[in-house]
Amino acid sequence: MTAPGPAARFRELHRAGEPGEALVLPGAWDPAAARIFAQAGFAALATPSAGIAASLGHRDGECPADEMFAAVARIVRAVEVPVSADIERGYGLPPAEIAARLRAAGAVGCNLEDSVAGELVAAEAQAAFLAAVREAAGPQLFVNARVDVHLRGSGKPGAELLDEALARGRAYIEAGADAVYPIGAPLADLAVLARELPVPVNGLARQDGPSVAELAAAGCRRVTFGGGLAARAYEGVRVLAEQLRTG
Repeated sequence: MTAPGPAARFRELHRAGEPGEALVLPGAWDPAAARIFAQAGFAALATPSAGIAASLGHRDGECPADEMFAAVARIVRAVEVPVSADIERGYGLPPAEIAARLRAAGAVGCNLEDSVAGELVAAEAQAAFLAAVREAAGPQLFVNARVDVHLRGSGKPGAELLDEALARGRAYIEAGADAVYPIGAPLADLAVLARELPVPVNGLARQDGPSVAELAAAGCRRVTFGGGLAARAYEGVRVLAEQLRTG
């Protein structure tokens, strides 16, 4: 019998554990951080586009595609655990090239956003884009479809945001997404999304909340940190720099 591929094993990690437990994917912004997280016992890692951009001297959202994919490849090479890559919305590359670059980098999965320059992409267009990436990548890629409604839909009532997040989530799943990432959704909405959608829901843990435990209790089967861990590490460097300067 043929052993399951890396993406299949990564999918299984999302289904492991008891209800109320989540797969925690620390966001490694460089190979050294990736090794530390892997040595701590985490079963898989994610890469944060904001953290990598900062490590390379760019603002969030302004890192060139070549630099981002090269950074992901270095992180993948540094560890033996699966790595999923945050690649924003693919940097304007054709779906076939996105799939090829992720394959070359060694990533088993990716995040794909449904907004560009702060504006939501039409749900139908995003679903078609996700379907094209899925077709190009085949089953050897775990696609985590980000839903930016709560992040970008300011001014709408909460019920409308939840309804749109559910509609987008269902459309993206039909297009082939393996998970849905409703970034910025409150815990109550995450609980509804986790109950109603037939794939793992990704929750975003922040230092000021919600916590990993709160997200898992709400039904999130996957928890990531965005660029938060990198930001906390760099804040530690700032504190150290101030101590050295005033020492």
